[in-house]
Amino acid sequence: MAQATNFPFRLNELRRPGAWAVLALALALSACATSDTTSSFGEIDQSAGSAVNIDSLSAVIAQNPNDPTAYNVRGSAYGRAGRSKEAIDDFNTAIKINPNFYQAYANRALVERSLSKDDAALADYNQAIQINPSYAVAYVGRGNMYRQHKQLDLALADFNKAIDLDPTDPRAYHNRGLIEQSQGLQSQAIDDFSKAISLAPTAAEPFNARGLSYLATGDYKAALDDFNEVVKRDPESYEGWTNQGLALEKLGMTQQAFAAFAHAASLNAGYSPAAEGMHRTAQGGGVALTQ
Repeated sequence: MAQATNFPFRLNELRRPGAWAVLALALALSACATSDTTSSFGEIDQSAGSAVNIDSLSAVIAQNPNDPTAYNVRGSAYGRAGRSKEAIDDFNTAIKINPNFYQAYANRALVERSLSKDDAALADYNQAIQINPSYAVAYVGRGNMYRQHKQLDLALADFNKAIDLDPTDPRAYHNRGLIEQSQGLQSQAIDDFSKAISLAPTAAEPFNARGLSYLATGDYKAALDDFNEVVKRDPESYEGWTNQGLALEKLGMTQQAFAAFAHAASLNAGYSPAAEGMHRTAQGGGVALTQ
């Protein structure tokens, strides 16, 4: 099944000029949203959470100890590095200095969600939206939280609002498409995934999601094309290889399907859909599997 997209932290708006802002801009992380997979839309500096960058940001804070944006930037870097406690401490400091810093509330919510503190995260998303009702990022984050809690009407309303506020955000289209997909509205889902792809052509997730909707509609060739794009962008995606196998199997290309399933199983030996696919296509793959 399609997974929710895990978007790392975003370098939120820098409101004060200076040398530290140049450094922070060089660290640009992507936007704040949600949860299950590890890749993300947009151009991500994979070193943004490194110790070197965090040390540099700490030096900036030492020179600007009362600048909330500096703490927000370092908190985002801590979050990208998986250092949740330090991230929350920095967002807390940013909010203490500036209680109306809506970006810091949304970033803190993302970390809280990673710690399964959903009540606190919801309160922070709500606060960010109360301070700035036009902040699309917070609607995407809150919408993903609603979607994962099966509150689909609330989630859909948030994604629609995010798209109204920022029609260039691929995450909102992608996650709205996941809702439509779950409701069997495959044509609408395909349209939204296609929009996400046009806005974030290097991301694997919307190709995978659109491929699943093509599978559901019986367009196996289009599905295969999308899954080929998934594994091109993320060669370690065992789900992508498994889905590629499914499309190949539907097209009667059992030998190639077996190879795709086998590769998926080599990446994740415990992934049952890959193992099941291997068993279904073993004869076409020229292999006899025992039970």
